[in-house]
Amino acid sequence: MIALRGDLPIWLCTQATDMRRSFDGLSAQVKQLLNENPQSGALFVFINRRRTQLKCLYFESGGYCLWSKRLEQDQYALPHQASELKKSIHQTELMSLIEGLDLEIKNKRKRYKKAVL
Repeated sequence: MIALRGDLPIWLCTQATDMRRSFDGLSAQVKQLLNENPQSGALFVFINRRRTQLKCLYFESGGYCLWSKRLEQDQYALPHQASELKKSIHQTELMSLIEGLDLEIKNKRKRYKKAVL
């Protein structure tokens, strides 16, 4: 599992990505397609066309890191906003995506709010 800082920016690429790409290919895609700096310290998430494989690219002090997961069954659930090339997601959304949960929130649950006096 990936150990992440709480304030780490995470970008999900909503376009299908060729999973034969490695460090250089994915960092070039971050620059050209997402218009981001791959050495910014942010984590970039890519999913293939069939949505069965996921790769995470990020830069640490020593160099690039690449984390990959391939599903043997089912598919990763992508958000339904195909017009955007990238989507900012939170760490809990990334972990949900990795575990196979849907990122779309269907109903917002009621939460307790303290009355303001």
